[in-house]
Formats: sequence, C-alpha cells, structure tokens
Amino acid sequence: MAKSVKVVVGPVRFSYESVFEPKAMQEGATPKFSISLLIPKTDKENVDKINNAVSKSKEDNKEIWGGKIPAVLKGGLRDGDAEKPDDPAYKGMYFINANSQQKPGVVDADLNPILDRSEFYSGCYGRASISFFAYNTSGSKGIGCGLNNVQKLKDGDKLGGSATAAEDFAN
Repeated sequence: MAKSVKVVVGPVRFSYESVFEPKAMQEGATPKFSISLLIPKTDKENVDKINNAVSKSKEDNKEIWGGKIPAVLKGGLRDGDAEKPDDPAYKGMYFINANSQQKPGVVDADLNPILDRSEFYSGCYGRASISFFAYNTSGSKGIGCGLNNVQKLKDGDKLGGSATAAEDFAN
C-alpha cells in the first residue's frame, strides 16, 4: 500500500472546481471530485511545499517501482505557461490537479461549511489540503495528488466566462 504525504497549501486560486458533485473525466470513467490549484511561480513557499511532498512521496514509496525511483514519472507541479498558453488565468502559474472519490470538506474562512454552491467557484482563492501518493498501474508510473479538503478565503473574478444574473442585468 502506498504511503501518502499530506500538505496544506495556500493561498491558491481554484480552477476547474468540482467539489460539490463528482464528474467523470471521460465517458465510462469513475466520477471524482476534483479541483485545479493555481500557484504563482513566484510563490516559493507553496512551490517548495509541493515539490518537497512529491519528493518525499517518491522516496517513501520506492518499493512500488521495484525499489528505485524511475527516471521518468508523471505528477507534480505543471507549468501553466507551457501547458495552457491560451488561458490567461494560467499565465505565470504552476498548477496541480487534485481529485478524490470521497467528497471533500468545503469551508469558509471561519471554518463554516459552504452549502451554497455559488459561494465556491472557479476563480475564488483559498487553501487546500492535498495528499501525494505513488502509483504503478497498467504501465503508468507516477505521483498522484489526492484532494482532501478546501477552504475559501476570498472572492476572485470567476473563471470560465460565466456571469451572475445581477452582472448581466445591472444596466
């Protein structure tokens, strides 16, 4: 059984959130709760937290790969400038996708549960509890990122181009 390494990061910006209802990434796939965490490349503290947790997970789980860390593994921070050059929200950002089959806790800054889905959205800012784990499945080897819980700290511009009714009809 893989050993996981838990870390809390933030503030980060949330994107592609699906924390209230699980979604399948592909037809026929298991639906999962998921979120993408956007981290400025200049945020040394959070970048280091994630890189250190990924390194520890690799070291702690070498037995999954036959006793040594493979030269090429999937997982870890991804470069928004390289992978999503046409998305302005990802400019100057690293990102990591976290998911889980278990529903994450979703709370506000005062640790009160957020029940109104419109209060937590892609574009808001907060903290995330995530866990890194090693996998070796069907020839695919890497470090996965599990989603534990999220905490909204402040509002931000919504991502994805959706507007509220109040914004649409203000004039």
